[in-house]
Amino acid sequence: MRSLQTFRPETAGPLNELANILLRGANSLSPAERELIGTVVSAGNDCVYCQSIHGAVAACHFGGDNDLVEQAKRDPEAAPLPEKMRALLHLAGLVRLGGKHVTGETVERARAAGATDLEIHDTVLIAAAFCMFNRYVDGLGTWAPEDPGFYRERGEYLARAGYAATAKPAGRT
Repeated sequence: MRSLQTFRPETAGPLNELANILLRGANSLSPAERELIGTVVSAGNDCVYCQSIHGAVAACHFGGDNDLVEQAKRDPEAAPLPEKMRALLHLAGLVRLGGKHVTGETVERARAAGATDLEIHDTVLIAAAFCMFNRYVDGLGTWAPEDPGFYRERGEYLARAGYAATAKPAGRT
């Protein structure tokens, strides 16, 4: 991913700013919940890099609970999450398929589970942005490390530092 950002730094800045706003900005959804939305969308799109890195960030925000993240990726409806989060993940999954798959019933389910209009809006925007990020990463054949330790280390760093085009964790190039 870093090489894509180096290749087009003029696009890296705005993309990372968007990620920072969506995943770390002021919001009633926690960073863990927002990262989980991106992770589940990325898993549905079979984007190995994005589901791995954002899954690691989500797990870090969830106190290291990798099992929760893996369960949500496999079956968001069965994962041990609050109903509001399951409803928002369902909404995100429909956005992943295409915006017209979202129905009034989908939105009403989220509202009935306690989601605000802002949370619904941001879930749709996170899901749509991750579809773009996934296609960007996979469309350019980005290499995805196989070492889970890479994702854990980088995920811990991103959970602390956020998404800045020039940010590098110590010891990584």
